[in-house]
Formats: sequence, C-alpha cells, structure tokens
Amino acid sequence: YIARRSLQIILLLLGIIIINFVLIHSAPGDPISVLAGEAAYDPEYVARVARTYGLDRSLPEQLITYIFNVFTGDLGDSYTYRQPVLAIILDRMPATILLMISAQLYAILLGIFLGVTSSKRPYSLTDNAVTVVGILGYSIPVFWVGQILMLTLSLQLGIFPTGGMATYGISDPFASLLDKLHHLMLPAAALGFTELAMITRLTRAGMLENLGQDFIITAKMKGLSERKVFYKHAFRNAILPVVTYAGIRVGHIFSGALLTETVFSWPGLGRLMYDSILRRDYPLIMGVLVMASIVVALATLAVDLAYGFIDPRIRYGEKRM
Repeated sequence: YIARRSLQIILLLLGIIIINFVLIHSAPGDPISVLAGEAAYDPEYVARVARTYGLDRSLPEQLITYIFNVFTGDLGDSYTYRQPVLAIILDRMPATILLMISAQLYAILLGIFLGVTSSKRPYSLTDNAVTVVGILGYSIPVFWVGQILMLTLSLQLGIFPTGGMATYGISDPFASLLDKLHHLMLPAAALGFTELAMITRLTRAGMLENLGQDFIITAKMKGLSERKVFYKHAFRNAILPVVTYAGIRVGHIFSGALLTETVFSWPGLGRLMYDSILRRDYPLIMGVLVMASIVVALATLAVDLAYGFIDPRIRYGEKRM
C-alpha cells in the first residue's frame, strides 16, 4: 500500500510542477528586466542575462529541464539571493514548521477539549458559547485575526511583541527559548484560530452522532462505566474525522502561514514566498510550491496510515471480495 501511494505521490508532484510552471510563467512580469536592473536598456546585457539563467530557451525546453532537475534534487538558483533555492528553503523551513506545528497542536488539543465538553451537555450555555466561538472562528480571515491580535495585545496593551521571531542580544539559552515562545504565541494563535473552530465543531458533531449509535447502547447495557463508554468507545470513533481534517488542512495552514508571517514579520517560507513573488524570482517561487506540495502529499499519506491504527476495522493491502 505504501509503495502504491508513493507512486501516486510522484505522479501528483509531476502534475503540480507542470501546472505551477505554466501558471507562473504565464503571469504578467518579466524576470529578465528585474535581473538586469538599471542595465535593462542594454540589449546585449539583457541577452547575456537570459542565457545565463536559461531564459532564452522556449518554455517546453525550460519545463523539461526543470522537471529533470527537481527529481534529481536541484531546484535551481535564486535570481535574488544568488544561492541554491534548496539551501534558502531549508534555512527558512524550521521557522515555518515551528509556526505550523504550534498552531496545529493548539488547535487540535483545545478544539478536541472544547468539542468533547460541548457534547457532554448539548444545547447548554457552555455548548452555545462554544458554538458561537466556532462560527466566528470559521468566518473570520486569518490575516484579520492577526491584525486584531496585534492591535489589541501588542500595540495597545504591550503584552506581546509586534513581530519577528526573537529579540536580538539575548545570550542565555533559557531566556532565549522563553523569548521565542513569547514571539510565537500571537502568530500561532492567529494561524490556528480557524482550525480550532472547525475541529471543535467536528469533535462535537462526531461525539453526538456516536453517542446515539447501537454499540454505545450495548456498551452501557454491559455495565461499562459512563467514562469508559464516553472516552473509549464514542471518542475513539468520533476522532477519525478530526484526524482526516487535520491532515488535509496542512496545505491550507501553509497558505495561511504566508499571510500570518507577512503580518507578524515571521522569517519563514510564507514571507519568503511573498518576497519572491514581488521580485519575480521564478526558481524560488517554484521551489517553495514544490516543497509545500511534498509536505501536503506526505501529510495525506500519514493520515491514511494513521487510520489503520486508530480504527482496527481499516486494513490496507488486503483483498476484498
């Protein structure tokens, strides 16, 4: 099963590379003029720049060369930084991964807790309050949440820093760790707010649905405790949609990270993507998109495999009649 899905991932990445390449090169703007700068009026210099970066060849030739290079681990060189794209991405990726994992963890843990709490007493005051928060969280754009948090908690109250990942000049390791966590809280809260709302609603709906199933009634008739019935039987089945949602939303979190990192000046891939678009840095744009596609594909595969551990009824690779 893993081998079959890995082959599908390779074909999926190939399709994504082709589509992204065509769309990016069809967009308005000329990277040669950006590379040439003030010397763009000199035809000989412009032609030399185009030959250096392979921009003088036709698009099909550039596409075939790029596909071959990607599958051999070469994402090209950045027009702006004059460095290998892969090295730039790997340098920025830890910041984005830290932000995405923090946002996802807090959304999953707090969302499951709120969803389970709401399902214990449906339509109570607590349940209605959680429902309102969930609707607001799903309706408000992530960049707006970030701006509101910055205006209130940073600029007006001064509780959190307005941007960046760390304060320069801190040499003590423990103090540096606390400082990074302090900078991380607002971006992670803004990025995970929408996910928190959806996970809360999914957990609540799954719990209410499973609590009315026949196997729950049977478990109660067998004399199992209310706690065991609630958490071991109902919760285990209700958590499957949450696992699916958390896995398939990796791509959405990455796109939200682009906006969040821009608002909070977080030095990750989102900010790098934003700057590369403004500078028409084609190799860097394509490199970030390819890396994001790999992350999403691997996350989807991990979700599929996790199903087999969470639900024993699911077995991969078995022949079905």
